Amino acid sequence: MQSNWHDPSGSDPSALWERLILLVDMNAFFASVEQLDHPEWKGRPICITNGSQGTTIITSSYEARSYGIKTGMRLPEAKRLCPSLIRVPSHPERYAEVSTAIMESLYDITPVVEVFSVDEAFLDATGCQRLLGTPLEIAQLTKQKVFEASGVLCSVGVSGDKTTAKYAAKLNKPDGLTIIPPWEAEQRLKKAPVTALCGINKGVGGYLAQYGVTKCGEMKNIPMSVLSKRFGNLGKRLWLMAQGKDPEPLITEESAPKSIGHGKVIPPNTTDQQVILTYLHHMSEKVGARLRKHQMVASHYYIGIKQEVGWVSDKLRIAPTSDGKSIYQIAQQHFLSHWNRAGVYQVQITALDPRELQHQQLDLFAEPKEERGEVNDVTDKINQRYGEFTLAPASILNRSGMPNVISPAWRPSGHRKTI
Repeated sequence: MQSNWHDPSGSDPSALWERLILLVDMNAFFASVEQLDHPEWKGRPICITNGSQGTTIITSSYEARSYGIKTGMRLPEAKRLCPSLIRVPSHPERYAEVSTAIMESLYDITPVVEVFSVDEAFLDATGCQRLLGTPLEIAQLTKQKVFEASGVLCSVGVSGDKTTAKYAAKLNKPDGLTIIPPWEAEQRLKKAPVTALCGINKGVGGYLAQYGVTKCGEMKNIPMSVLSKRFGNLGKRLWLMAQGKDPEPLITEESAPKSIGHGKVIPPNTTDQQVILTYLHHMSEKVGARLRKHQMVASHYYIGIKQEVGWVSDKLRIAPTSDGKSIYQIAQQHFLSHWNRAGVYQVQITALDPRELQHQQLDLFAEPKEERGEVNDVTDKINQRYGEFTLAPASILNRSGMPNVISPAWRPSGHRKTI
């Protein structure tokens, strides 16, 4: 397998690194999976939208990107740039399936793996060097394992810390392999914009610019204490990241979720009350089912509808529950109390304090509610076997036909395995 490998170090390839971190970054992942499943699309410009109704591009193949097509672009504009563009409805379950196979294959390299997203993962191969060889050999083996597990290509960045490895992976795509030895990381990052580093968004970048820091090499011009005062421990990390010395270890254990939510973009400027309520009911049932899947309940819920002026939202408290009907009741109450009949563009339901069922204290002052545990148990078993919402409340039978999307926090297993 050919790779765009760039190693400017000229260092002794047999020397062991004190810390060896790899970042695996799949190339135009969703589009690559579609081209794998449809060989007739290989080498052709394709874009992925959220179902056949979606008009916003989620991602696109490199052939499409060469025409200037970008994520977030509307389909009509993309078609003007590339009349031969092939529009493909997304298949999130398939992408998750391929991603799971990729992540499992990485454990053949090292037991220390951090799944960063559905198409990215960090590997700490520090302890594998005597067994597997040089950083280049380990990176090449990683690329081979990924391809064998999935049939799609990836780019790999290699360095002595997570941030520099992630930066390196972006430098030679697609199918790249870029090595930045840790002793050269500071020099290599010197002229890079600080916003090119993962974790430094426009907001943080704007704050740094106030102190004359726009490039990584300028970070040393301000004391670490300035960032620590503003961002706490994160400030110290940002200061070190710009010098190729990110101290953060790989996160291999997932903490309990701080929230569990589902939202949906609805047809723009919707004013039909029943349509809006159907979307709210749909999201309530999804949140309830997900809580039950992980034996959790919540008592505080965020309910929001997005209008042209912004979000109309509230945080409401009820007795601890995972019942979609109970969640929908407060969502309906919020909507009917706050809706001014202006058009709605999006809805959101989020459980703000999900906790394991056995850790919940009983609310002595809660009104007694109808026990629906057996109904939900039966519903969940049927839907897990035959597909989501095979059995559902009649009022959401006319719910949106838009498919689910992969959660940004998706992981191959556990409570974050959510589509």
